[in-house]
Order: sequence, then structure tokens, then C-alpha cells
Amino acid sequence: MASFTNQDLRRAGLKVTLPRIKILELLESAKLHHMSAEEVYKALIEQGEDVGLATVYRVLTQFEQAGIVERHNFENNLSVFEITQEEHHDHLVCDNCGKIVEFHNKVIEEEQLKAAAEHGFKLSGHSLVLYGICNDQACRDSVK
Repeated sequence: MASFTNQDLRRAGLKVTLPRIKILELLESAKLHHMSAEEVYKALIEQGEDVGLATVYRVLTQFEQAGIVERHNFENNLSVFEITQEEHHDHLVCDNCGKIVEFHNKVIEEEQLKAAAEHGFKLSGHSLVLYGICNDQACRDSVK
């Protein structure tokens, strides 16, 4: 995972402010690599930070525009953010609890390139999201 500094914020044209620093630190240290704006806001409040939800949304959007974070829009209007990573990965999303798992599969990547080439496309990027039920027992029980 990339690590961003105050200098990186300045290079992106962003002033180094306390809310930006706190949000960046939170995203870089989060156990969950994918956090919604609401989860970021709640975590900051739990840390005793005085920040509004609108500020969190604004900062995350600025980070996205600067290439610091990536936004993923999954089904069920689930929008999450993660620190931009150097290596591409795809996602598995649980239909029940919303758990997100990152994965990389060389064969899938090669097949996507092959399909694009067969149709005369040069890929600029892609997003693969697989939906299903995770291995958590509560989720498994919910679909019986």
C-alpha cells in the first residue's frame, strides 16, 4: 500500500490541514482497507476529532481527484474508499454483510487482456467485482 506524506498533499495541490491529515492517517492505518465516508466519520468521532460528515466527504473527494484514494461503487449503493495501491486487485463483496475481500488472479488478468485484444481494445483500466455470500456463519445461515 502506498504511504502518503504532507509533501504528497502539497504536490496534489492540497493544503496540509488537520482534517486531511487525520483522514489520511485513518485510511492508511485502517484494518479495513475499504471504508465508507460514514465509517471514516464515525472512526474520527471515536478518536475525539471534531470533524463534520460534510468535511469527510469533501476531503475524500479531493483525495480521489488527487489520486490518493480510489472510490469503489458497489451494488446496493455501497461506496467505499481505499488508499490507492500500486498493484491492481479485484474485489469479492458479501451480499449479506457487505464484507469486501481483495484478490488478484493472474489468469483472470490475462484473460481480460486477451478479450480486449480480440475485440481491438487497448485497456486503460478495469474493475471486476464478484458478489456472493462470505464464509461467516451468520451470512451462510441467512441464505438457507
